[in-house]
Amino acid sequence: MSIEIRPARRGEAGLVLTLVRELAVYEELTHEVEATEAVLDAALFGEAPKIFGDLAFSAGTPAGVAISFLNFSTFKGRSGLYLEDIFVRPDYRGQGIGRALLRHLAQRCVREGWGRFEWAVLDWNQTAIDFYEARGATVMPDWRICRVTGAALETLAKGE
Repeated sequence: MSIEIRPARRGEAGLVLTLVRELAVYEELTHEVEATEAVLDAALFGEAPKIFGDLAFSAGTPAGVAISFLNFSTFKGRSGLYLEDIFVRPDYRGQGIGRALLRHLAQRCVREGWGRFEWAVLDWNQTAIDFYEARGATVMPDWRICRVTGAALETLAKGE
């Protein structure tokens, strides 16, 4: 089995969206997917790209995706990479594809001199937690993600 990891290319936003939707099915969050192929195309390949999309292929067949973006640590004084989504199709799990995607992103962090590599994991996904911890990740028990969206975001923006 050959694994290839490479950046998504122009014309592959539809594939990226398909994999994101498959992740949403796995996480039972399909009702939250608003992204379109055009939105992902602009985010990946527009004049000022906002995200990185890396695709994993097993023997030439799309098997997984990692979507990431730069953040910045004021404590470290340099950028880091935030992994928004990582997904390996069920038929390809256990073949090293997830490890290969994480290694690829970690190598980029080291190469670029970025200070850290972070992501969130759902608390119910013990399989993923175990996988990440086996790769050296620390699940930060004292930190919780705060999110403001929709009407609450509008209200906050108005100062109400």
